[in-house]
Amino acid sequence: MEARGVDTLLLSVGPDLPWLIGYEAMPLERLTMLVVPIDDTPSLVIPSFEVPRVIERPGVFTVDGWGETDDPVARVVDRVPAGARVAIGDHTWTRFTIDLQHALPGREWERAASVVGDLRAVKDEAEIEALQRAASGVDRIAAALQGGEIPLIGQTEAEVSAELGRRIVAEGHAKVNFAIVAAGENASSPHHHPGDRVIRENEVVLCDFGGTTAEPEGEPGYCSDITRCVYTGEPPAEFADAYDVLQRSQAAATAAAIPGAPAESVDRVARQGLAEADLDQWFLHRLGHGIGVEAHEEPYLVEGNSDPLVAGNAFSIEPGFYIAGKWGARLEDIVVATADGARSLNNASRDLAIVQA
Repeated sequence: MEARGVDTLLLSVGPDLPWLIGYEAMPLERLTMLVVPIDDTPSLVIPSFEVPRVIERPGVFTVDGWGETDDPVARVVDRVPAGARVAIGDHTWTRFTIDLQHALPGREWERAASVVGDLRAVKDEAEIEALQRAASGVDRIAAALQGGEIPLIGQTEAEVSAELGRRIVAEGHAKVNFAIVAAGENASSPHHHPGDRVIRENEVVLCDFGGTTAEPEGEPGYCSDITRCVYTGEPPAEFADAYDVLQRSQAAATAAAIPGAPAESVDRVARQGLAEADLDQWFLHRLGHGIGVEAHEEPYLVEGNSDPLVAGNAFSIEPGFYIAGKWGARLEDIVVATADGARSLNNASRDLAIVQA
């Protein structure tokens, strides 16, 4: 906070509270806010009936429960010392942000991501271990998919998505964040919503899935995210060749994701690899996103982000190609930048599996 010139952090709903104090605020119309002054003990201003859900940590923060007829914004304002700059959590409801700005006139405001986001982006060993457990769980699901253990042909995308979701929870996740299943021409839509489209023989099935792990009470969950493609029959040479290029592109980008490399340079490596087969024109999104207590967080591997990667950054490497009305493919792993190079947390086969199930 001192380095950023911030005198007070105001953190509400979203991932910052679980990461800092082990409490996840419900996204209610009632205000919950952790007030973190630069030179005083933080206070958690919270609806009084929510106080029993908080694991109190004396010496770390105090708890101030407010009643239904109290003014929680005033409770927060009373705890904000005189100063020049306030940083507010990215996920705070707009209604409370505006009320606080009106109640604290003359202040400079910025996103709390300038402080907390930078801290969360660098994972310690315990966080990397949690991400590895999450990744290993979805690896086992990907292996089952590639091995034909999950029925595809004759099933709808929605039915396969539901099965992936059940397996995500069975692998130690508290919740499913997404389970994209896109067959045939639907695989050309990167964020396709699985529906009643029946999966047929001789087509690609793109599966992108992940969740948030279940951790002991008072500890935040960490996210998984993996994408694998299978083919329900013998793939045509055009698709098989394109997938080979995709696989090499992903491997090259992963090798380039080392501390000191600008984030945008890793994205460029992937695009250069796809350009070998003129597939770069069909790569419609950034190469990757950070991951931790959020499925998408800093750092983002995208053109325009010249910030260098640092040891402890965890992010996806997920090049793809999407040809409208025809087909698409994506290959995604979670990778950690380490002093010894890039470490992939996902180890399920990256080959294009052929399944007959």
